[in-house]
Amino acid sequence: MIVGVPRETYPGERRVALAPAVIPSLTKAGLDVVVQEGAGLQAGYPDAEYVAKGARLASTREEVFATADILVQFLCHGANDKNGGEDLPLLRKGQVLIGFLRPLGTVKTVQDIASRGVTAFSVELMPRITRAQSMDALSSMGTICGYKAVLIAAQTLPKIFPMLTTAAGTITPARVLVIGAGVAGLQAIATARRLGAVASAYDLRPAAKEQVQSLGGRFVELPIEAKDAQDERGYGRAQDENFYARQRELLGRVVAESDVVITAAVIPGKKSPILVTAEMVKGMAPGSVIFDLAGERGGNCELTQTGKTVIVHDVTIIGAINLASGVPYHASQMYARNITAFLLHLVKDGRLQLNLSDEIVRETLVTRDGEIANQRVREFFALPALVASGV
Repeated sequence: MIVGVPRETYPGERRVALAPAVIPSLTKAGLDVVVQEGAGLQAGYPDAEYVAKGARLASTREEVFATADILVQFLCHGANDKNGGEDLPLLRKGQVLIGFLRPLGTVKTVQDIASRGVTAFSVELMPRITRAQSMDALSSMGTICGYKAVLIAAQTLPKIFPMLTTAAGTITPARVLVIGAGVAGLQAIATARRLGAVASAYDLRPAAKEQVQSLGGRFVELPIEAKDAQDERGYGRAQDENFYARQRELLGRVVAESDVVITAAVIPGKKSPILVTAEMVKGMAPGSVIFDLAGERGGNCELTQTGKTVIVHDVTIIGAINLASGVPYHASQMYARNITAFLLHLVKDGRLQLNLSDEIVRETLVTRDGEIANQRVREFFALPALVASGV
């Protein structure tokens, strides 16, 4: 089977789905790799490195799509809401598509992919189980985002992060608050601590306390308790408005005392909850920074503007999206390892094995034989159950 790697087309995207280092593992498993010329250049991977590792180059995008049995991308149609649709005519029946598809975004994009007859796998839906850890691309990109958010916040803040004892006296460390201690939030805590800041974190999931403390952060405990705080996948569950109102009231003082607030509370498939109100922003010290990692889903801050940096009440609010693309070399390397592990799981003896009793295959498979085949996606969009397919 041939694995194709087209150049990413989302505006400003610099990552590439496969790095040269993983190609020998794929060829050893009987997979040939075709890479569009220049696909890895902006990530720091020139064409010559792909060729040296055993890949073949294709001069055009059309050639990659026409040649490949399996296509691997970062942002497929759905996740690429700017021009991802231009790839639809290039897809053919029976082809396999793997990448970020944003399957809980809009039903139309998922139906668009299904209508092409492709077998599509969404890496966002990878189950968080032990044997799938090496395939968890969402966690890989979350790690990059948490790291990068702290660096950008540190550069923006008109203070330095670490405590310094100088001839001019002692400089106190910056105070960083992370709201939402998932993968991105935990990496933000670790990075802030490495830079010398005092890091605190809040999460509605009680299980997050130990993780925050293990990184040297202080866990902010509020006198409210969430109902069913965590779903079976380990993500926080959406709460009712009464809970969020009380949460905002209690968090107000902690936010006001922070130099940097990084919000990373995302509910899969839903608008991000508002955790930082305009009034809370007004109470922050001039020059403070809010980095809203949930900006793509509406934002955790009431004043966030998706994709923009704004200054309100002398507080800088950053709503940057596609943050991992700012570290394309290692983001691509991590993603390539995730995708390689997934490919080696799917392909045995040179053939695609669709074992639907396997949780990894069943949960990530989104479209097949012209239908939306994923039970979770069908339930999310209130589509009738598929009877014949058994999924």
